[in-house]
This record gives sequence, C-alpha cells and structure tokens, in this order.
Amino acid sequence: MPAAVRLRRLGYRVAYLGLRLWWAVRRPHTRGVKCLLRRGGEVLFVRHTYGRREWELPGGSPRWGETPAQAARREAHEELGVDLEWTPVGVAEIGGDGKTTTLHVFAADAGDGAALRVSPVEIEDARWAGPAAPPQPLGRDVPSVLALLERQ
Repeated sequence: MPAAVRLRRLGYRVAYLGLRLWWAVRRPHTRGVKCLLRRGGEVLFVRHTYGRREWELPGGSPRWGETPAQAARREAHEELGVDLEWTPVGVAEIGGDGKTTTLHVFAADAGDGAALRVSPVEIEDARWAGPAAPPQPLGRDVPSVLALLERQ
C-alpha cells in the first residue's frame, strides 16, 4: 500500500476519534446519508478504514449547504467511484456513540456492468450480499436502513 494512502487512512482514524470525543461531550443530533447500492437481489456492504470496522453501508455526512440527495451522490462517488441517480427510500433515526442521527437513505441500481472504483483511503473492503444474510459483524444502523428497503 502506498505511503500516501496509509497516511490518509491515519488521518481518517484520528479525525474519527476526535469526532467520538466531541459526540461524548456534546451529545449532538447529526444528519447523515446511507446509500443502498443494489445489484440483483444483493446490496453492497463496506468496511471503512476507520471506526469499528464493522460492515456498513456507504454514506456519510452532508456538507454545509448540501442537500441529503447531493450528499448521497457525492459520498457514493467518493467511496465507490460511481455516479448514479439516487432515489429516496426513507429516513431512519439512529442512536449511539453519544449522539442521535437522522439518516436519509437512498437507493440506486448498479446494473450488471457497473464498475466500482472503491476508495482505498476510506474503504478497507466491499462485498455484495443479500440483505437477509449480510456480512458480520454488522454496524448498528444497518438493520434500520435495510428495514426501509424491505418496505419498498
């Protein structure tokens, strides 16, 4: 792995630890997005290079002035290298790590030929799996997000 990638990964890990400390002190209500990238009956799960390294869904936080739809598109492009149209699926309220988060969930179809260019800085691993049999261990917000997919 190139030194530049290792250094950027370290930066993400340090920033995440700083956020966890801020969450513990401030107990904020945050906003986020999750991207359900589908291929057939499967969903793409990722393990980030920071945090608990549990299996999650791609996503992140909107930037200042960015709508959730814009954030989903940007996060999918940054983490997965895809530029797709994302359809709103629903909203989930998640608690944990000293904060509560309103997650705006979006879905897109990868199709059979969509080539992913997974970011080596942010994503340690990516795996397609059925929503009923996701990889383990699973991040705490994933079950609530997948439940929105089942309602469609």
